Amino acid sequence: MDGRPATSDTIAAIATAPGTGGIGIIRISGPESAALLGKLFTPRNPHSSFESHKLYYGTIKDRQGRILDEVLAVYMRAPHTYTREDVVELHSHGSHLVLQSILTEVLSCGARAAASGEFTKRAFLAGRIDLTRAEAVIDLLQAQTGSGVRLAVDQLQGALYDAVASIRHTLVDLLAVVEVAIDFPDDDVEIIDVTSMQSQLQEKVIAPLVQLIGYADKGKVIREGVNVVIAGRPNVGKSSLLNGLLRDERALVTAIPGTTRDTIEELISVKGIPVHLVDTAGIRSHEDVVEELGIERARRKLDEADLVLFVLDLDAGVSDLDRELYQTLGDKKRILVLNKLDIAGDKQRTVIRNEFGTDTLVEISAREGTGLDDLLEALYVEILGEKEGIAEQVSCAPNLRHRIILEKTLAACEQLRATLDLGAPADLVAVDLQVALDHLGDIVGLTTPEDVLDALFSRFCIGK
Repeated sequence: MDGRPATSDTIAAIATAPGTGGIGIIRISGPESAALLGKLFTPRNPHSSFESHKLYYGTIKDRQGRILDEVLAVYMRAPHTYTREDVVELHSHGSHLVLQSILTEVLSCGARAAASGEFTKRAFLAGRIDLTRAEAVIDLLQAQTGSGVRLAVDQLQGALYDAVASIRHTLVDLLAVVEVAIDFPDDDVEIIDVTSMQSQLQEKVIAPLVQLIGYADKGKVIREGVNVVIAGRPNVGKSSLLNGLLRDERALVTAIPGTTRDTIEELISVKGIPVHLVDTAGIRSHEDVVEELGIERARRKLDEADLVLFVLDLDAGVSDLDRELYQTLGDKKRILVLNKLDIAGDKQRTVIRNEFGTDTLVEISAREGTGLDDLLEALYVEILGEKEGIAEQVSCAPNLRHRIILEKTLAACEQLRATLDLGAPADLVAVDLQVALDHLGDIVGLTTPEDVLDALFSRFCIGK
């Protein structure tokens, strides 16, 4: 996409996940792919050449002529491939030992072991995908919920690229006008209409940039989720709450205080948001060494939490220990969960609501499952500050790298607006426009430095 040289060597890797499965795939890409297939693969029905994108049944043999496995082989001729190079895939049985033995033979015949993300990097270098689509592949592989998958697919289809391209198009048009003014400085006609340029800058550049930056936080939540810690003193129903939210008996529940002595972590989806739930040991002073270790770990998890479900016993009311633990939360985002609704009276309810009325309060019975849907709704609103589903709102969500670049672009555009307000010469206006364009080029990969590319593609698994 930016004139980087094409690759000349041939790479290979296992493209399927580690472990045992019905099918495993070896992927080969590069100019020697077809030659390697001819050396290693013996088709059941001999033929003179391989047709592109057609499966062939046969065997793979090692250098001693021993059959390693029966496979299906496909040769895909450039440029109609993932990398826009010649590509071969060998579909064998999914044993790791079998896959590794086949890969060893491929490498012994001249291929090089692929680095992390090298197939996708080659697709980017060949211009098949821009950098936003390449990063979408990572998001798709790492998605934890259906909303995360949809967001990644939208970006893979070009949602973010199209939004950035529209902004770049406006900036390019403005720069073209400014460069005409630079080339013909002595003309009597006023070439630059500052009012029109300011209007286009605000409506077609600055406003869309602000919107994209606003989507970044929501995109981060969809991709990475939030850490939610269930905390409180012993025996208020924290483990029962975890079991209720999971709809599974994940944590041991007894009437004995201090049953939970370590953190228990599980993932749930709350309207498309990955929520990493952490059940912690009840925090109190205790001489039991094991319990104290669990309490210390609970305190560390609280420090790391994005949000806390602080559980109180609605039947027993608020104790001094409850108040002490509550104070340790400081300004951390929280929901007060009033448990044991099934056995509580009105007296303690009134006391608790009077004492903690400024916080979000949800009454539940973890044992009976009452109020859990209300809690999940409150959790969603507390995370996002809104009730509407974000999966339907956000189709292109910049990641942290994109956000930083977009903020730099926005700053450059604000500088451009100030330059126009001052009536500065056209050459200074052109400089500000070019700075904004260069920043946007980093998002799609037009001007991205090589070391940044290496860091990005190193996040991929080998084989993708």
